[in-house]
Amino acid sequence: MTKPADAKNAPPTISFGPRVHKSPYFDATLRYGAKSFTIYNHVYMPTCYSSPVEEYWSLVNDVTLWDVSCQRQIEITGPDAFRFIQFLTPRDMSHCEVGQCKYMMLTNQDGGIVNDAILLRVREDQFWLSPGDGDVLMWASGAAVNSGMDVRVFEPDVSPLQLQGPKSPHVARDLFGDWVLDMKYYWLKETTLDGIPLVISRTGWSGELGYELYLQDSTCGDVLWERVMDAGKLYNIKPTAPNTIRSIEGGLLSYVSDITLQDNPFVIGMDKFVNLDQDDDFIGKVALTKIKAEGVKRRLIGIEITGAPLTGSNEHFWAVSKNGEQIGHVTRCVYSPRLKKNIGWANVASEYSSIGTKFYVAASDGDRHATVCEAPWVKAEIRIPPLD
Repeated sequence: MTKPADAKNAPPTISFGPRVHKSPYFDATLRYGAKSFTIYNHVYMPTCYSSPVEEYWSLVNDVTLWDVSCQRQIEITGPDAFRFIQFLTPRDMSHCEVGQCKYMMLTNQDGGIVNDAILLRVREDQFWLSPGDGDVLMWASGAAVNSGMDVRVFEPDVSPLQLQGPKSPHVARDLFGDWVLDMKYYWLKETTLDGIPLVISRTGWSGELGYELYLQDSTCGDVLWERVMDAGKLYNIKPTAPNTIRSIEGGLLSYVSDITLQDNPFVIGMDKFVNLDQDDDFIGKVALTKIKAEGVKRRLIGIEITGAPLTGSNEHFWAVSKNGEQIGHVTRCVYSPRLKKNIGWANVASEYSSIGTKFYVAASDGDRHATVCEAPWVKAEIRIPPLD
């Protein structure tokens, strides 16, 4: 007879209900063994199928498929669509062509980061924002109300999958043809697969080679998932979640963790995405001009943490202290099996942000030494090599 689990020691669970959205791939993720979920942009997102380390090696060595329809798209259309996009971001978007993608930050009137997103310019006056966790649809809708611009802001029937890993070009070629190998990094193309309408982009949140498949008909989610998994069998494809280890290694920052509304682009080292000299106005331009002139009081920096390998990642911000005084906090940290060291990101007072600075972090198992280091540790893979 099986002994019932001790209720006090049972792991926490997440309940399902109609208040939170299920993705078009939800049933497929359950069939393929998703063991845990989180809620991201009001959508259930798988967080683990096997283990973070196993999924890391699948991503680094082979190819993986992620259900990321939690990246709920915001479509902006209309005669003033481009002007409105520029109004939302400090990045100069004047060179964004049709068929191109751009990383962008969305800032508020104080220069704080409302979110970061990938912008897809699908057509001349049709844009998609693919954001991190946060109510960007509501914020953009509000920004449009008194903008005086002729735009429509809404959520389209678009559900992304990410196909990521060094063998992803093999799978994409087998699915779509040789043209996907010629796609430039951060560009997109509309296509179909067995009649399923898609937008394919050479983007992703993995640091490895990859594509995003933007499904434009949610009724085809299960069919698309199986079609991709079938094509990937030859290349040892595995369904996984976005991988924390690889994202930290590659400096792929996470909104609400590494980036918050209290941060501005200069704090997180994204100065190159701020153009204060452009003629167009944008939300937060006055504030960011002042911040740049005065300098920032905090910075996001890479750190290496001593001691035994961390088990899992931090569930909350760990305090960072020096000389008995708290100077900041660790945003995310993890043990990298490839680098064989504990690495992470910390938001600290600017005077403690120089390479080589040492301090303590209040880890879950007690205080540990940490040192500011060069980051990211592993640069993103961009160039697709010749395929066999």
